[in-house]
Amino acid sequence: MKTSWSGLLLATLPAIAGIACDTGMITDSGSDDSSLDEDVARTDLASTWQPSGPTVTRHFDPTAEDFRNPERGYYVGVDLLSGDDVQWVRSSGHTLAIAIVRLDDYIDRPLDAALLQTLRAGFADVRRAGIKVILRFAYNDDGGGADAERGLMLTHIDQLAPVLHDNADVISVVQAGFIGAWGEWHTSASGLDNDTDRGIILRALLDATPRSRVVQVRTPMYKEAIFPGGPLAPSEAWSAEDRARVGHHNDCFLASSDDYGTFDSPIAEWEDYVERDGRYLPVGGETCHLNAPKTDCARAIQYMNDQHWSYLNEEYNQTVLDGWVEQGCDAGISRKLGYRLSLVSATLSESVAPGGVLEVKLLVDNQGFSAPFNPRPIFLVVRRGARVWKARLTGPDARRLHPGTNAISARLRFPADANPASDYQLALWLPDRDPGLRGDPRYSIRLANPRVWDATRGWNVVTGALVVDPSAYGDDVDPRARELTELPR
Repeated sequence: MKTSWSGLLLATLPAIAGIACDTGMITDSGSDDSSLDEDVARTDLASTWQPSGPTVTRHFDPTAEDFRNPERGYYVGVDLLSGDDVQWVRSSGHTLAIAIVRLDDYIDRPLDAALLQTLRAGFADVRRAGIKVILRFAYNDDGGGADAERGLMLTHIDQLAPVLHDNADVISVVQAGFIGAWGEWHTSASGLDNDTDRGIILRALLDATPRSRVVQVRTPMYKEAIFPGGPLAPSEAWSAEDRARVGHHNDCFLASSDDYGTFDSPIAEWEDYVERDGRYLPVGGETCHLNAPKTDCARAIQYMNDQHWSYLNEEYNQTVLDGWVEQGCDAGISRKLGYRLSLVSATLSESVAPGGVLEVKLLVDNQGFSAPFNPRPIFLVVRRGARVWKARLTGPDARRLHPGTNAISARLRFPADANPASDYQLALWLPDRDPGLRGDPRYSIRLANPRVWDATRGWNVVTGALVVDPSAYGDDVDPRARELTELPR
């Protein structure tokens, strides 16, 4: 799309290359895969990974299986205040649920301890169920727009802040909410649907929400009015700036030429805004009206791909969703919402000496619409029998695994007390960032390859034939090493 943001993109191209080099997350230049497009091949020239000794390479096939992965896909609705069991969400094949917390009873008074305690109990149920929520607070469920006065709304946000911080681990993303009809920032009975009041409420909610989480607004125009500057530049992505923490939810996706007011004129420019922001921020929502041919498979998928959609409501609008079933694209959309990561190849040292250096390069393909949008560490794990060593890679973050081909490379100091053998296991582990969830396999990313997923441990096995040999190539050996640690490259 041709937009006024084009100059911004040209100005930031050097920064894109810098990110790739700094993190070691760059597209591979050594691959013989002729299917890599020209842009990918040019980016590959930034790669500096050169093994110092003999290596072996294993190639992987992808799978078409549709399976659960955290913080992506179709979502369903839950009520955090009802006390109802939410185990059904995961058992029905979902890892995300929208939780619209209704504050109708508090439209003229502060929140009480009973509500806050019930909300905490609801988050505990979510955690036990192994899912996360898309969180929104609203004072109504109709177009009337009944909401609290601004001062009381700010009091409510301040009261909710400790609950949000204590339960950030199971909050996938927060939607701005509070103002107007359905908490969608329009038709406010208290007159808060203006840029000044929206800005005050959004800044308060950003302050109340843990820095690791993004707050989504209903239209890109709202974000631009509060945090001007156009869509995020690569150099701003994942920074501490407030505008780098404001994403987008579209609750009338594809419904009309402007998605029922989601995009002002010129529509193409505001769509482009979301496309550029969506590379670094979560985009999701729901359909609300049949609008063929825009809601037909071909165009719907193109929009989701361009705007980097991570999640979509499975429960609404059923007419649109049924159309995708009839046209045969519903399963493909289910697989591609968010990220879909698979190993292409793994190149590693032919053998490694105890205390020596293990060199690894993994090519990871992302066939999804987007990258993971919340911070997520990358680990390489070595295991033999009961012994397990884990190395967290310091540069990369799973948010940089954009659609296309990516490389993860590392030099690892191997433990010197590892016994010689040829059956060590090497695995890629993408767990949750939160220490409380890190050991829970339900919150780890599974790769879309057959026979690599270890469901018990939550990691992806790259090989079970890593050779540890005292006569391995290289003289860089540390006899004091007791851990698997990353070395400078």
